[in-house]
Amino acid sequence: MIKIGILGDIGSGKSFVAKRFGFPVFDADNEVSKLYKKNKKIFNKLKKILPRYIKSFPIDKKEITSAILSNKNNLKKIIKIVHKEVRKQMINFIKNNKNKKIVVLDIPLLLENKLNSKNDLLVFVDSKNKDVEKRLKKRLNFNHKLLKKFKKIQFTRAYKKKISHFVIKNNFTEKSVKKEIKNVLSKVL
Repeated sequence: MIKIGILGDIGSGKSFVAKRFGFPVFDADNEVSKLYKKNKKIFNKLKKILPRYIKSFPIDKKEITSAILSNKNNLKKIIKIVHKEVRKQMINFIKNNKNKKIVVLDIPLLLENKLNSKNDLLVFVDSKNKDVEKRLKKRLNFNHKLLKKFKKIQFTRAYKKKISHFVIKNNFTEKSVKKEIKNVLSKVL
């Protein structure tokens, strides 16, 4: 099985690209949302370390945002709890798809949280800054301060691009992205 890790900036279209590979995708953002909505154990752990912010189950993302914005250490605390569970979910996903030729890992902090292995194929999604900014502003819960906090804990764009095996230019059009993906797949399959 080939594991393809999708790298890129926040808002660069990693999920857009990941879905167009045509193979099973592990979507970490979706998994985190499910944990906040359905996992009482995560709620209890977060409530214990952040009682001023985490009030009720299911966890409201506004409470998480408030905790992160009020203290830089809170983001690290949340990540420590949540990513342990995300890692478990990812391992289950890989086991459940062990007969597939390829699986795609759409995990924003893939490298930072050491969720990749050295045999994973890394694909960097490269998008123009103006396109990224436009897309981020359209997001429902866009918060510039929160974006800055997340960028601080991520490896630089240049580093991610440098260590990637492939770079896909994303102009957010189906046709060009599929063409780029086809090129990647032709080299790995």
